[in-house]
Amino acid sequence: MNFNEYKKRALANDPKLNEEYKRLEPEYEIIRQVITARAEQNLSQADLAKRVGIKQSNISRLESGNYNPSLDFLRKIASGLGKELHVELR
Repeated sequence: MNFNEYKKRALANDPKLNEEYKRLEPEYEIIRQVITARAEQNLSQADLAKRVGIKQSNISRLESGNYNPSLDFLRKIASGLGKELHVELR
């Protein structure tokens, strides 16, 4: 069984886990987007940090999910990646 199969089964069998996963989904989505954009540009965390003017450890904390970033911080990261930040309510 691969990870995606395991995740699908676990989420289907545990309503509380599924609820928590959905609650955290926006955070993990922004993390995925930052990592993907950085990788597509062949940038290390240190390279991105230098572009943005912050410490590499801040990028590491963001990407590991150990940091609750402000909109200003995410705007800086987006700019450093040549992207725009968009936030929406659904």
